[in-house]
Amino acid sequence: MNTTAVISVASLRGERPRAQSSTANQPARWQTEAIEALYALPFMDLLFRAQEVHRSHFDVNEVQLSTLLSIKTGGCAENCGYCPQSAHFDTGVEASKLMPLGEVVEAAQAAKERGATRFCMGAAWRSPKDRDIERVAAMIREVKAIGLETCVTLGMLEVNQAYSLKKAGLDYYNHNLDTSPEHYAKIVSTRTYQDRLDTLSNVRDAGIKVCCGGIVGLGESRSERAGLIAQLANLDPYPESVPINNLVPVVGTPLANTDPIDPFEFVRTIAVARITMPRTMVRLSAGREDMDEALQALCFLAGANSIFYGDKLLTTSNPQIERDQLLFVRLGLRAQGRM
Repeated sequence: MNTTAVISVASLRGERPRAQSSTANQPARWQTEAIEALYALPFMDLLFRAQEVHRSHFDVNEVQLSTLLSIKTGGCAENCGYCPQSAHFDTGVEASKLMPLGEVVEAAQAAKERGATRFCMGAAWRSPKDRDIERVAAMIREVKAIGLETCVTLGMLEVNQAYSLKKAGLDYYNHNLDTSPEHYAKIVSTRTYQDRLDTLSNVRDAGIKVCCGGIVGLGESRSERAGLIAQLANLDPYPESVPINNLVPVVGTPLANTDPIDPFEFVRTIAVARITMPRTMVRLSAGREDMDEALQALCFLAGANSIFYGDKLLTTSNPQIERDQLLFVRLGLRAQGRM
């Protein structure tokens, strides 16, 4: 059977296909099988369709720039098998206290001057305490005053904590699903998949936009990658930002010796995310340091329109700013908000 036959016309236009049993009062849903069929398309056909969807909703030559700052590093109680900040693994990352407010504001100002429009703050907590929320809320208010969008990732959130962050002016909350439900137990055991979904629900209820994606290259199958995309695309609504991370193996973590994902498979994942979530910002995230310029160009062609911009992510390196600026010039890209 030709795999294209199982993909609906709506999906090829970037719309979310209706399940057979759906009604006008039910959200349309993507089936994992339909997403697998997208993955199986000839590479050029897949990129062409992703580019069509992208052009229907965005300026294809504009890329949103975000800067990520670790405001509290290491010592996390979770055992995520990819993470150098976990207290379960010996990776050389030492636990730190929450950064002083002044240092965070200084970093945010520098990020804005370099062209970033969103400032993301990450803290290595399983879940923050209420006193932590108060200190992070102060950071959010100060960063907003600079004129930047704000995003934080703090672990699991209770409903009241989400509302406190919203009151402080938070724009986005990042909480990744990491992988598919089927592969999840192989990656982390200290937090359930439902825990992650509950936090996303609390964030939505508070009126905060969702930044939620995952990591590829965790040893998952293509079917499991499709399962991750299905989870994201079937959130109602799907996330406003979807970071796609390529595993950065770290010595000392259980996934340190995991075989890297095929580069074209990574590009396919970007394209499938764009088709299934046509209005989201698809962000090239961790792993971009190891991508050459040609691979990054293919990712932009496939529908990526956001990057982390700066010299470092939470604990891993990121392409130098000058390198990104040169690549943008060569590709005719421009930062969001700049002519």
